[in-house]
This record gives sequence, C-alpha cells and structure tokens, in this order.
Amino acid sequence: MAWDLDPFVDSLASVSQATASVYRRDVGAFAEWAADRGLEDPRAVTRRDLRSYLAWLDGEQYARRTMARKASSLRRYFRWANRRGLVDVDPTLSLQAPVRESRLPRVLRADELTTLLDAPRPNIVDDAEPRRLRDDAALELLYGSGLRVSELCALTIDAVDLGRGRVLVIGKGSKERLVPLSQPSVRATRAWLEKGRGALVDPGLATNVVFVNLRGRPITPRDVRRIVDRRASSPVNPHAFRHTYATHLLDGGADLREVQELLGHADLGSTQIYTHVSKERLRRVLQETHPRA
Repeated sequence: MAWDLDPFVDSLASVSQATASVYRRDVGAFAEWAADRGLEDPRAVTRRDLRSYLAWLDGEQYARRTMARKASSLRRYFRWANRRGLVDVDPTLSLQAPVRESRLPRVLRADELTTLLDAPRPNIVDDAEPRRLRDDAALELLYGSGLRVSELCALTIDAVDLGRGRVLVIGKGSKERLVPLSQPSVRATRAWLEKGRGALVDPGLATNVVFVNLRGRPITPRDVRRIVDRRASSPVNPHAFRHTYATHLLDGGADLREVQELLGHADLGSTQIYTHVSKERLRRVLQETHPRA
C-alpha cells in the first residue's frame, strides 16, 4: 500500500483539528524521508529504519522535544496501521525516543505584565480605540483566565457571561469547562463588545466570535501573536500568559486539582509542572532578597 494518510487522519476524531494536522505533518514528513530511501510501503518499515530516521533528525539539529513528538506521532500511526492490518508488525514497539529537554515554562515578570496590560509602550498609545479595546480584552483573558490561544480565537459571544463573571470554554477534544473571569477581564471584554467590536467586524460576515482581526474576520493564532508582539517590550510567546496564570494561582495558595480544572488538563501530570515553576520562583526570590540566602 502507498502512504495514504487520509484514513489515519479520519480516525483521529478524539483530538482537535490542530492536533490532527500535527499528526499528518509528522507522519507525512517521515513518509517522504522513507520514500526517498525506497520505503514506499509502510509494511517495509522496520525499527532500524525508524532509528535511522531519528538519528537523521538529530543530525539535522531538530530539538529533542520535536523529535520526541515526531516519534509519538509515528507510534500512533503504526499502532493504527497494525490494528487495520496494513502492517504485519508494529515497528515502533520498544522504539526509544530521545529524552525531552527539561525546561520549565516561562513565567512573565511583573514589569512585563505591566507593559502588556497596564502601561503600553508609546507606539500603542495612538492606536484607534477599537484596536486598543480588542487588544486589551484579548490579553486580559489570556492572563486573567489562562485560556489557550486556540480557545481565545474560538470564543463566541454567547459563551461569555459578563454578569456572572465567567466564560464557557471549548478546550482540547471539544471538552467544555467554565472558567471565572477576573474583574479586569470583565471590564475590558465589556468595553470591547460594547464600544469596539462593531467598528471592526465585517458587516457582511455572519460570525458570533468575540474577537476579530483588523479585516473584520475571526481572529487567528497568528493575529494573537501580532498583538502580543506589538505590546511586549521583549519577545513573549502568547502561551506564557497561561503559564503565568497557573503559576500565580499556585503562588497564591490554589489547590493543584483546582488549577488542573481551570486549565482544562485531562492529566494532573500536565499541571504538576507548575508546582516546580512555583517552587523555583520562590527559591529565586529568596536568594535575591534574603540577606542569608
């Protein structure tokens, strides 16, 4: 059989469209590499071939976590192919992927949050009001409610309850969760919806998403990155808002399982990384401020 990935991608109903796209891209990249070496049929792939592929990625200086992700994608593909009878043996069995680099999530400093949320740089001051209101509301939601960028982009007007100070979020795997809104988020979102959105949204487009771009279309992750880049005084990944939200909750005494629920993590292990971040922050503060540290 040829490397037909459509049936495999169709089988990924339990994951988001973005995740399914990553699987397709990862497996497709391997399929191209394999075809260049005469392996045009998945049945011909062996564990040695997979090890050679990982070694090739390493030689191309791919990051360890990227290599680990690609290995995970290949495991999922070959497990699926084996169940469907498309390969006789799953070549990923006992395949050792590179160990991921141990890097703690980045937490925004107080001065960075001030620049992003409260005291914009001079180049932002003269923004048209609709743009400023939109950017204020988007950034307040990212930090004040810990939304993923994809969740922010997909947020609809009927999911926002400003009166009760909460928002219904559709997370990974189409799972719903109610997330509280901070008071600054409520004020900023109300101002955007009442005074800004109508000036930007395309009147010919029937859309109920909360945020639109400057062309009046539903906002995209790339648009969100542009917003952050314009506001930040130094490079900031939009996902850092979510990291900061979780870490500040734990710093303030929030229970780990409560933070897990707020973030929409299916696995508590995904949330536990923030306990390490929180402890590291406290250790650093102690060293920098205590005379006998």
